[in-house]
Amino acid sequence: MKPLAPGTVIFHRHRGYGVIISVNLLTGWISARFGSEVRTLDLNLSSDEVQSADGEPILFRRSPPDRMPHARLMAMVRELHRAGYQRLYLYSWPKPSGLHWRWHLFAGQRNWMQRPWREGWYGSGADYNFNPVLGWGDSPGASPQQLASALAQADPHGLAQALGRDQDHTEWFEAVSETLGPDYAYTLGWDGRNGPVPAALPVIAVRSGVPAYAGPELPWPPGWARLWRHCAGGDPERMQRAPRFFSSSD
Repeated sequence: MKPLAPGTVIFHRHRGYGVIISVNLLTGWISARFGSEVRTLDLNLSSDEVQSADGEPILFRRSPPDRMPHARLMAMVRELHRAGYQRLYLYSWPKPSGLHWRWHLFAGQRNWMQRPWREGWYGSGADYNFNPVLGWGDSPGASPQQLASALAQADPHGLAQALGRDQDHTEWFEAVSETLGPDYAYTLGWDGRNGPVPAALPVIAVRSGVPAYAGPELPWPPGWARLWRHCAGGDPERMQRAPRFFSSSD
């Protein structure tokens, strides 16, 4: 199916040619304007027989779409690690509301606390629900290889900083990705108000309808425990009482 976005020309057998005004790929509904009509018409992609301008049927999949891109990002990072960009890291954490999950790619030094921010290298599931792209010229549904190629073209300087070896993290990431993909992803965000640091890496499902993760327990990234010991003076009780390690404004 061709990508759908505001401005796409479509055809409807009862209305003729029209232009999409808004798209909600989470629910499968679009709003479109036809001819000289002022008001928009809401159409369901599963039942209203909407076609592309060239007559190709637009068939919305009935299986639940991804609510967030974290599994796709993990697959892309895995590909780039194999290509020698081992100093590329993916950090994800929940929004303060708990309704969505954020993501952040960074390159260079593996510093989870002071992560460098580059435009287009971060986002939220709240935005991805309605516009399923990652922000560097990629297309909806792009493969991991296509995502990596688009990132390299959009920000070659940023990606160049990821070139180099980080064997410990790469081996950890490979094992975690192999276990979780394509239905699950990990999160590194943790709130001290929820209790002590979990012994195993927290796992989240990337779409609705996926059963709770029941696979093997996964370790935290290499060096993660040392960060906590440094932050809390090496005292396990102080670690458990720490109010927050990551700011809710991240």
